[in-house]
Amino acid sequence: MKINQAHIIIEKGVKFNIGSPKEGYIKYDFDKIIVYLEAKGKRIYGNKFKIYKADHPLIFKLCCYFIKDHFNCKKFGIDINKGILLSGPVGCGKTSLMKLLRYIVPHIPHYEVIPTKNIVFGFNNIGFKIIEAYNDKLVYCFDDLGTETTGRHFTNVCNVMSDILLARHKSLINHQILTHATTNFNSNELKEHYGSDLHSKMQELFNYISFKKGAKNKHR
Repeated sequence: MKINQAHIIIEKGVKFNIGSPKEGYIKYDFDKIIVYLEAKGKRIYGNKFKIYKADHPLIFKLCCYFIKDHFNCKKFGIDINKGILLSGPVGCGKTSLMKLLRYIVPHIPHYEVIPTKNIVFGFNNIGFKIIEAYNDKLVYCFDDLGTETTGRHFTNVCNVMSDILLARHKSLINHQILTHATTNFNSNELKEHYGSDLHSKMQELFNYISFKKGAKNKHR
């Protein structure tokens, strides 16, 4: 992928112009962003990848966030100073979208998408160092939040993601470091899983954006 300007992306010799410069800012074109996301998705996930029209309203909100469209973000109640918590049923495309949306803003450093189960596996092997490792100034997207098991390292038992989210909340407050996540659970289920105190901090940490309940399972 080559970048000529923030709104021009070249993939394998194909130019995608997803916007146009307007007096010091870029006016993005949502239809062209969709074309680019689908092309990039096919390149990463194979030719069967498809952006479904039913998902366009949700993708539009996410695009507004990533391109920092202040007007539409305000209209949708999205705070660009928080991260994104993208929720929805299994197979609806949460992880794929969070991986793809990084590419529409190539001028901004990419966040890494990390499965929470991998983080717990790391804790089981090296202990609390894994929690310290995510208390840094990088942006992360924690995938499948709420599905992870309890961490166990020798005699130490730990709700690993709870500790990491608490640390990330402090990073947001003190250093404006963003955190993103995906989850299969709704807000009430996350509250039950992580407790009221952490849930309250998660509301400060994230913008909650959700697929519709009956969103298509794209894995089938």
